[in-house]
Amino acid sequence: MSSQERSERRVHALIAQLYDAAMDDALWRGAAARIADVLGSTSAVLKLHGDGGSVRLLECTDNLIVSDRDKAWADDWHRQDMWVERSVAFGMSRIVTSEDLVTRAEETRSGFYREWLRHLGIHHMLGAVFPATDGMIGVLGIHRPRGAGAYTPAERRQASLVLPHLQRALRLGQRLAARSRLEAAAVEALDRLDTGVLVVDASCRIVHASAMARSLLSENAELAVVRGRFGLRPPALHDRLRTLVGAAMDVASGRMAQAATALSVPRAHRMPLALEVAPLGPSACPLGEQQPFCLILIRDPQAPVAVARLRDLFGLTPTEGLVAAALAQGRPLEDIAAGLGIGMATVRSHLKRLLAKTGTHRQAEAVALMARSVATQTTDG
Repeated sequence: MSSQERSERRVHALIAQLYDAAMDDALWRGAAARIADVLGSTSAVLKLHGDGGSVRLLECTDNLIVSDRDKAWADDWHRQDMWVERSVAFGMSRIVTSEDLVTRAEETRSGFYREWLRHLGIHHMLGAVFPATDGMIGVLGIHRPRGAGAYTPAERRQASLVLPHLQRALRLGQRLAARSRLEAAAVEALDRLDTGVLVVDASCRIVHASAMARSLLSENAELAVVRGRFGLRPPALHDRLRTLVGAAMDVASGRMAQAATALSVPRAHRMPLALEVAPLGPSACPLGEQQPFCLILIRDPQAPVAVARLRDLFGLTPTEGLVAAALAQGRPLEDIAAGLGIGMATVRSHLKRLLAKTGTHRQAEAVALMARSVATQTTDG
């Protein structure tokens, strides 16, 4: 194998690694070192420059990392990067070398060279600036010391092969990161709901369970998980659930306009759980049809109410918060009095103050307001 063939293989391997890094953020670590190595260099940096002199370092070789003591000094030189300013004027997405951008006279008198680059042991540069997201400018800088010699036309060609793939890998990684943030926000939102949410497939296999759903599954014998599949007890109730899930799948797949969705799950000595099934259609995907799912929403009318949030919302005292939470669960005044170990007159006094603080005039109005104003609590933190 010739040296040119080996060089081409190394460039192709580097390009593949960049796309791998786009799929997994952890793989960006070391990308700068791989770029420097493939292009016969001692250092490399990948960063973003934005308006107002903002600079975000994405990745660099270890020898470009400065101590915490010198960080402000280094940040200032990154903002004053002469090579970036000149490269923008030279042309976006064009491979340049330091010899294209500055004269020998500028090298000798520039503080950028005398203070910053000399400290890093850098003299020759190969790189480019390119458009990045949010109006920022991406910067690829590859460097080596004076004794290593200027970059050759062959090395410029190698860099020109890498650059468009680096740009695409960065864009892909940023899009995936944005989607990942949205997914994390969606999961966090589900976990904050006072309704348990299960995402299941046609066989009732659980794909995702929210925090409240996990709590309800652990606390209610009427809800079952067998080999990863959600079910109900007794069997007749489970058959009704499967019918609802099947109908929701038909809706999600476009085979049915609408279907029955609600189911009441009786519990011994407690109010029944309210269960609802909703279709969750597949998202568009150019790689083939995706599997539809459905949502199973479970609500416990007697779940513990978040007392602290009631207190924050309406400015309640600790005892008023407990009374308010009990009212929100539908408990009668007599039970509240017995549970808190206080007399009926005291409970009625608390209720009177609750009406005033919530701006309601009747007990039923206050109960409805408090029950719908805060989420219930989960038991798994």
